[in-house]
Amino acid sequence: MFGEHANFVKASFLQKKSNGNYELFDQFNTQRKIEEYFNSQDEIQEKQKLKTGLFDLVSNVILFEEEGSQKQQFHFRISIEHTTSFQHLDDATKARLKDLYIDYFYRRQDEFWKKEALSKLPYLKESTDMLICGEDLGMVPHSVPGVMRDLGILSLEIQRMPKDPNIEFFHPKNAPYLSVITPSTHDMSTIRGWWEEDRNRTQKFYNTILEAEGEAPFFCESWVNRALVLQHLYSPAMWSVFQLQDLLGMSEQLRRENPHEERINVPADPNHFWRYRMHINLEQLIKEKEFNEELMDYVSNSGR
Repeated sequence: MFGEHANFVKASFLQKKSNGNYELFDQFNTQRKIEEYFNSQDEIQEKQKLKTGLFDLVSNVILFEEEGSQKQQFHFRISIEHTTSFQHLDDATKARLKDLYIDYFYRRQDEFWKKEALSKLPYLKESTDMLICGEDLGMVPHSVPGVMRDLGILSLEIQRMPKDPNIEFFHPKNAPYLSVITPSTHDMSTIRGWWEEDRNRTQKFYNTILEAEGEAPFFCESWVNRALVLQHLYSPAMWSVFQLQDLLGMSEQLRRENPHEERINVPADPNHFWRYRMHINLEQLIKEKEFNEELMDYVSNSGR
């Protein structure tokens, strides 16, 4: 993990235990303490790499001990399979832990959450005439889709986050009617930003979802951005919703020069605040007749 700095890390941040393992010194045993330490150090070489590596050591945990249980009760951390601790276990232990993990998050509490939902959500629905959308992404109990369907709550469908684990991308044409579909959210990169993040994924998307042949363009050209917007507009989903950045991405003249300035929030970075602002004002946007008419035609022709 630390390469040529391994000995420095062992000498400065870790203490060796009698069983041959290492443990972080108390003054470095949380990410906050590590952050504070490096903020006070100006001359350490590879400062960011060392800090990130130590962050990974702190978070490299499979189970959290229940306080006061004398090491008899534990909670799973999310995504245990991504830790190096898990990856270095033997296959039998991995399989048993994974089974317990799935049972804990997806099976054991399923009926509990279903009961809670059916006792509370109907009152929420009765309190408003607004349509209700559920953010049913990520780790959700098996009962969630059925409960939402029974109560008429719209699902959230995002192209880059398919709910089917067997596919890499979700196609808007397959969205259910009772859903809200969008190419990106405030917690994600925009279409243009995402296009530059992973060249291999971009190429797969280009050839499969856009059904284009050959090599994908390195940057998200306006016609690529437009194709994604149109896919979402023509989806059977009840609602098709866009961030302004993804709509402006259709215009070479109106969009920002740097797509990475379009992102609103990075959930994993506590120092990345919601700094995004429109780079043109509404008065100017109203005057952009060609763009506005183009967008209006797309919306109208798709039946939105």
